Order: sequence, then structure tokens, then C-alpha cells
Amino acid sequence: MRIVIGIVSGVVLGFWRVLVGVLVVVNLFITLTTNKRNKEIADFCEIWNTQVYVFLKYMTFVSNERPFPFKGMTKNLSKFEKEVRS
Repeated sequence: MRIVIGIVSGVVLGFWRVLVGVLVVVNLFITLTTNKRNKEIADFCEIWNTQVYVFLKYMTFVSNERPFPFKGMTKNLSKFEKEVRS
């Protein structure tokens, strides 16, 4: 079953990765023009980071917790702090 889950989750996360790649470029241009990053885009990308981490733990037999989409999304691993500029 791990192989089937790996293939399905890998395809879903692969498509999601393309979207995250586009959003990284968009966020780069937003940051260059406004001198601030877009928090919503960064949060969305963090969701992908967390899901990939859970997927890799499952596929390397570190965990038996099934990855997305076979289980609900895991809570984000990191939190973004408010940027302070002086």
C-alpha cells in the first residue's frame, strides 16, 4: 500500500510544487517592489513544505502517518514572525 500512496501523493505534491515555484517568483517580485514579503503566499508555501516533509517521513519509513491526500493536512511546522524593520 505504501507504493500506491507514494505514487498518488507524489503526483499531487508534484503539481503543487509547480504552483509553489510560480508563487516564489511572484513573491520575489512583490518583495522587490514593496520591500515586504506577502505573508499569505509565504504561508501557502509553508503548507506545501510541511506536507512534503510528512510525505518524505512516510516514504522513508520514519513514520507510519499517511501523507496528504490520504489523511488531513498536517499543521504547519514553522510559524512566521512579524517582520520588524528599523
